[in-house]
Amino acid sequence: MNKPTILVIDDEVQIRKLLQITLENSEYNVLLAATAKDGLVAAANHKPDLILLDLGLPDKSGQEVLKVLREWFAQPVIILSVQSGEDDIVLALDNGANDYLVKPYRTGELLARIRSLIRRSVPGESSPVITVGQITIDLVLRVVKKDCEVLKLTATEYSLLALFAKNEGRVLTHHYLLREVWGESYVAQSQYLRVFIAQLRKKIENDPNRPAIIVTESRIGYRFKGNE
Repeated sequence: MNKPTILVIDDEVQIRKLLQITLENSEYNVLLAATAKDGLVAAANHKPDLILLDLGLPDKSGQEVLKVLREWFAQPVIILSVQSGEDDIVLALDNGANDYLVKPYRTGELLARIRSLIRRSVPGESSPVITVGQITIDLVLRVVKKDCEVLKLTATEYSLLALFAKNEGRVLTHHYLLREVWGESYVAQSQYLRVFIAQLRKKIENDPNRPAIIVTESRIGYRFKGNE
């Protein structure tokens, strides 16, 4: 079995070296790039399974690199950055990042995010039936079950849950969820989202007050936690 390849685009030598050691010890092939230009060339030539991207590059911002990548690169991208502002995180996620970790990050958490995203992106591995704990979501039949019992979901609740399930492990911003489920004219209506998330949690979570499936990313959006 071929080892997945991860491209690290970061201008700090120490971080590149640390990530190289960490990732190689976890059985990944590693490519390194110190500039936006070199990173884009490496991504085009080597087609990595995942990219770790810093936002503070010397020749072009990581946000610009992300937008260019998303014109042709479909594999996961995780942002690793010291920029911790809400606006920076939301912009990166809306520009197509699958996840965002603020430096310094916990190595175990980074590796877990990588495993989850690579698993979901492997061709032929996806299934129309997604199981998370006691919940089963059949994306073909549009049926959701908990402990083998069919749940009664409204059309909007199902659309929201299906969107989460298709993006397992990825942070979905408020703006993205509102646009995809309700339409562009509703992107500022965050109350719609809060109401439907609360309703959905009551139906699928064992404890809606301590959600384990649809978890809140403070001020940013939500993440559907699958079988990490």
